[in-house]
Amino acid sequence: MFDLDHTLIRTPLDLAAMAADMRRLLERERGPLPARPERYRVFELVLWSKSQAPELERAVWAIALEHERQAMDAAALEPGALDAVGGARRAGFRTALWTNNARAVTLPALERLGLAALLDLVVTRDDMSALKPDPDGWRVISEHFAVRPGGQPASPRSAAPHGDTRDAVVVGDSWVDGVAAAAVGVPFVAYGAREADLTRHGVTPVAWLEDLARLPEWLAAHFGAFQGSPRRSNRLGSHCHDGHGQT
Repeated sequence: MFDLDHTLIRTPLDLAAMAADMRRLLERERGPLPARPERYRVFELVLWSKSQAPELERAVWAIALEHERQAMDAAALEPGALDAVGGARRAGFRTALWTNNARAVTLPALERLGLAALLDLVVTRDDMSALKPDPDGWRVISEHFAVRPGGQPASPRSAAPHGDTRDAVVVGDSWVDGVAAAAVGVPFVAYGAREADLTRHGVTPVAWLEDLARLPEWLAAHFGAFQGSPRRSNRLGSHCHDGHGQT
């Protein structure tokens, strides 16, 4: 499962600016929000509008969509993105995108950048009940991929409510990706993430990648060359290391 912005693609999306615009709208209509020592995040302002000002929720989402549209118009592939997703697929993994962005701007960008054909599932905010760091996107993903032994689709009675976390991994650049993964017990691989942010939010990656193209190599080491039962391994290559900083 891949995050999108700053993981598979590079965009000028500025979430702090998006949140500032949302806050200005809410405060213009409803008065000052409670003071706090740090800025409000996008997902927090969305939740506030849902609970405290539902009549403004559509306008809040419109701000998000406009920021995303401008960013996606300038999106470019993250180095190693095609190698990472394509390599995982060639090795037998199913691939999913898990993004807080809207479907209307996500799908055209994936098509333009050659990622769409490499993803088995695309989960956007239109498919989830809450944005990351809420883990609801995992519900969508696990229900889509739930299978019984032998590859037959699982029935509602036989499918686990959250799928099998042992055979999954989340790859992302932000603490919100790590928190969402941890909430359902899925290992988190950090790519280009700020270590201080992860530590602050209690996120412990199982690996850190400096080169996204090395992800298939890490998967081979971690999951036993994609064969048999998953197993742990420290054979991660020179450009990635495990969660303890060991090469």
